[in-house]
Amino acid sequence: MSLSVQIEKRFPDFHLQADFHAESGILGLLGASGSGKSMTLRCIAGIEKPDRGKIVLDGKVLFDSEKKINLPPQKRQVGYLFQNYALFPNMTVKQNILCGIKGSGRQAEDGEINEIVNLLQLQGLEERRPHQLSGGQQQRTALARILVSRPAILMLDEPFSALDSYLRDKLQIEMRELLKNFKGPVLMVTHSRDEAYHLCGRIGFMDRGRLEQVRETKGLFADPGTKQAALMTGCKNIVEAEKAGDRQVYVPKWGTTFHTKKQVEDNLWGIGIRAHYFNPEEEKNCYSITPVDEMEEPFEWIVRFRYSGQNQNSEEIWWRMPKEKRPPRLPSCIGVAPEDILLLYEGA
Repeated sequence: MSLSVQIEKRFPDFHLQADFHAESGILGLLGASGSGKSMTLRCIAGIEKPDRGKIVLDGKVLFDSEKKINLPPQKRQVGYLFQNYALFPNMTVKQNILCGIKGSGRQAEDGEINEIVNLLQLQGLEERRPHQLSGGQQQRTALARILVSRPAILMLDEPFSALDSYLRDKLQIEMRELLKNFKGPVLMVTHSRDEAYHLCGRIGFMDRGRLEQVRETKGLFADPGTKQAALMTGCKNIVEAEKAGDRQVYVPKWGTTFHTKKQVEDNLWGIGIRAHYFNPEEEKNCYSITPVDEMEEPFEWIVRFRYSGQNQNSEEIWWRMPKEKRPPRLPSCIGVAPEDILLLYEGA
């Protein structure tokens, strides 16, 4: 199964432009709050109407502005897990699940209900109401209601945002295993890079209503390509730089020149260095530093420093290290491997 989306919708504060194709597997839409992630899902579900464009799900046209096609939500075969799960508070777990079947125009069978209850580990909870469930049980009930309608696509809108950190990590594992058996495309909206990395095979970045790029997850984290992508993947040290050779960049604010493994293109904007990439034993790109501050975390130390020739008005540089690797005295020089210099470009 496949989903093709090419839509536009104008708002007073931004212009939504989503153009992407999704096959089986999980595609994450990653971006800051208000960037258009949830609005994209709402347009696909038929809750919002785009100004123009086309949405096609496995050959079925859901929306086409030119042909005046705009199917109602109940005819789209779209399973939409809302951020707050949207369970009916006066209904039991079983009744909530049955609503998924009624909404799809199908007839329920007891065996089918039992199968979905067992699949999502809701045995013994069938007669409870939402307020009697934990956050994880509520999520699984909402997902059961969706799956029992046999959707062609699943859309998850910040599915873990209402959960505490312990439960969030546990349910990410459960969700990943569950979605392995779903044959259609899955779209997951999140602002968490960790959730996106754990669950999504591909990631698309949304910024001010525009879907900037859709790439394989591990490749994107290894080489984000743009400043915005580097920020969203958690890179702490991002700075403007100039091309100084085929494999050299000069950073004016830091007063340093770095050797890179990748060839530097003419339209270079800057570089990124992840906080974990610094290494006192690395001989390449090794410069004198002045530590400014230290902060202890449960399992790491964060050291903020400046290079000896750094502009004092520029931001301090972050270095993270595991506690067991912290030397008794901080080194006077640290290096970074050429392959760990992230080259960032305008409009990549």
